[in-house]
Amino acid sequence: MTRVVVYTTGDACMQCKLTKQVMDAVGLAFESIDITEPAHARDRDHVTRDLGYASAPVVEIDGCEHWSGFEPERIRALAARFQLSSGIEER
Repeated sequence: MTRVVVYTTGDACMQCKLTKQVMDAVGLAFESIDITEPAHARDRDHVTRDLGYASAPVVEIDGCEHWSGFEPERIRALAARFQLSSGIEER
């Protein structure tokens, strides 16, 4: 199963909110992690050190594909790719 993670900087981040709203709207399952919370320090290090991002949101797919910022077209393309790979046809 594909794992989609949205790393956010909390509810005040408009791009984070919009990213999650579009993912919900297209039916894309994702995990949301607020990297400003102390419990998620390891995730924050992953985003900044391993992936090299300094702003949120950061979307990561299966640990190998990622981007930063609000990218609605990329989200729609990702959802379409998952629908095709699962055999679901769009109408």
